[in-house]
Amino acid sequence: MNSSTSEFTFKPYEEKEGEEYMNEAQLEHFTNILNKWKSELMEEVDRTVHHMQDDAANFPDPNDRATQESEFSLELRTRDRERKLIKKIEESIKNIEAGDYGYCETCGVEIGIRRLEARPTATLCIDCKTLDEIRERQMG
Repeated sequence: MNSSTSEFTFKPYEEKEGEEYMNEAQLEHFTNILNKWKSELMEEVDRTVHHMQDDAANFPDPNDRATQESEFSLELRTRDRERKLIKKIEESIKNIEAGDYGYCETCGVEIGIRRLEARPTATLCIDCKTLDEIRERQMG
């Protein structure tokens, strides 16, 4: 996955000639990826909570206290991003269950196996995502 998440590996899906897109084997492949990713993120959140409880100290030195508060703030922002990612993972799992996973929510075309392996929570094909980013840059 990307650098803001725990690293884990999986065996890339080997497509068979003429196989149907988002067949049972492919859906199982992505369900496993998403569940493993979610599990690792949740372990990381638990580790952070325990770390902050264990390391919470009342430093008499204001500089030490400020350093600890800054570190905790950074950790909390990271965990907040991970919680949002967990929510996206859960939405992707629901899309699998509903039969909507792997198709662009804007134009309906296949997102593609390799793009989904790179970003399992992708909801847009590469063309729609590119247009979306162009619009964002023009608006921002």
